[in-house]
Amino acid sequence: MPPHPSERLPRTDGPTPHPAAQYSPTAPEIVHMQDQVEQLLVEMSEETQSKSLGYGSSLRGRVAIVTGGATGIGRAIALEFARHGASVAFNYFRHEGAEDVREEAEATAREIAHMEVRVHHASCDVRDAGEVKRFVKDVHEELGPMHILVNNAGIARDRALWRLTDEQWRTVLDTNLTGAFHMIRAVAPMFRRQSDGKIVNVSSVHGIRSEFGLANYSASKAGLLGLTRSAALELGPSNVNVNAVAPGYIRTTRLTSGVPAEILDTARERAVLGRLGDPQDVANVVLFLCSEYARHITGAVIPVDGGHLL
Repeated sequence: MPPHPSERLPRTDGPTPHPAAQYSPTAPEIVHMQDQVEQLLVEMSEETQSKSLGYGSSLRGRVAIVTGGATGIGRAIALEFARHGASVAFNYFRHEGAEDVREEAEATAREIAHMEVRVHHASCDVRDAGEVKRFVKDVHEELGPMHILVNNAGIARDRALWRLTDEQWRTVLDTNLTGAFHMIRAVAPMFRRQSDGKIVNVSSVHGIRSEFGLANYSASKAGLLGLTRSAALELGPSNVNVNAVAPGYIRTTRLTSGVPAEILDTARERAVLGRLGDPQDVANVVLFLCSEYARHITGAVIPVDGGHLL
């Protein structure tokens, strides 16, 4: 008796084709699939790219704040930003030993303006949260959204630990550490909204290894390193880089006029390069950290000390 038609087996004279092999896409479908693959590759590439603007060492179109930018290291940083096209805002504050700072601020502002970039400068005590808030608001209104903050403002009141007064301790900590916190807190909301920002804190080798008579100064600069790492952790998800530089002995007016020659001689001997640094040495590193070349560096501390810490 022959098998019922429903029980008949398929032909076995060749391999049974896979269902997918029976489908041949048309030319338009192939083009569409290729477009989908290319779009997927673009999206995957974008996920691995920095969200910062596509700039290298050029800072044209960027707005930078440099605290304590009238003199010394701060002035060198402000001028270097201006040379690379950034609009620059800096503050100054008259304190003990800085009687002529307003005139120096005016001179620095004129030099920046000669580079054909915009500049804003004003007196601002970074220890005062209200003054900091007003300063940042004024910068925003005059220069536009900010992209860079360099916390450089700092003072020293060197004295043996047991001779330090409450005022000497408090003033140094409030200026060097709390002042940086005030500035970071003031710009952080804007940096987070725009998912773009660079912060550099100017610490010191004495925040890593102290010397006699520097208890207040070393404590403030060591605290600044902790603040750097905490800010890097909290602001990193918003594409904000936060780093620190730790200068060694740098030739500035304060250093050369206020530090005994024997200490400077010892500093030269301790540095493996056998010299003191210049403000421009620090400015060059800060520029790098605020450029796109350093887009994948955050929470770092870079000594600029000629090998002082080795």
